[in-house]
Amino acid sequence: MGVYPASITRLIARLSRLPGIGEKTAERLALHIVNGPVGDARELAESIRAARESAGFCAQCHGLSDEETCHICRDPGRDPAVLCVVENPTDLVALEKAGAFKGRYHVLLGTLSPMNGVGPEALTVAHLMERTAEGGVSEVILATSTTVEGEATAAYLARELAGLPVSVTRIACGIPIGGDLKYTDALTLKRALSGRLKRGG
Repeated sequence: MGVYPASITRLIARLSRLPGIGEKTAERLALHIVNGPVGDARELAESIRAARESAGFCAQCHGLSDEETCHICRDPGRDPAVLCVVENPTDLVALEKAGAFKGRYHVLLGTLSPMNGVGPEALTVAHLMERTAEGGVSEVILATSTTVEGEATAAYLARELAGLPVSVTRIACGIPIGGDLKYTDALTLKRALSGRLKRGG
């Protein structure tokens, strides 16, 4: 027989499936939800439902959005000539929080990983090439992480973009080897962007 009622046990089990949430943390969260105001629990449940049903990927940059095109792509104040390529939506969020970039983004939705069967066709590489070839883009910043996969992806993109009339740069100093953008502080990200290096032809 379990210590908690079945409903709370199920809630703990569901919460513990979330990344970074162990059983003890899941237990504390579950008890906080159950002991708190009923209205708060309903609002939490509604927020989860709404986010799951409404949030998707922007048709332009592939970042997260509640609409077909995200607010960044719709912002007339952003520089459309500079495109920053990142691996995942969380990397885009990290750069936005740093306030270091005022251009547009392109999210790859992953990195190249031949060992795991992830090639260019599994990412948004083809759309990146289309966006760049259409014209209006003068610089592409490769802001993938400095992991082996991130570096390999940046090198591949630099080669693919070499034939286009754009400047290809790589996010530079400040990001530790093996580091991940979403765990990097704002100052480091600003330095990395300001010190980016040219790649390709």
